Amino acid sequence: MGDLANQILQAVREERYVFGDHADERLSERLIMGWQVAAGLEHARLRLERDDGVPYPVAEFEQELADGTPIKAVWAWIPERQIAKLVTVYFFPRAGTWN
Repeated sequence: MGDLANQILQAVREERYVFGDHADERLSERLIMGWQVAAGLEHARLRLERDDGVPYPVAEFEQELADGTPIKAVWAWIPERQIAKLVTVYFFPRAGTWN
């Protein structure tokens, strides 16, 4: 994993993360419990890092929920607070089928 992804992963391990309003809405809409996304990050596959993301750098991960459902989770890194922020989550037909 890259440096950004590692910072996000470490923050989540240490419970230094928040869910943004958009992420809260998507989680509720898609009937996903937030803890599943946070817990699943440990075994996620990094898909993309954007160090130049605005307003914060972001990393996109492919992971599975506790029931095996594949998702894409987008996390931002907020450097001034040293926390990770879940931006959004998406469903995919099955792991490895998206770009």
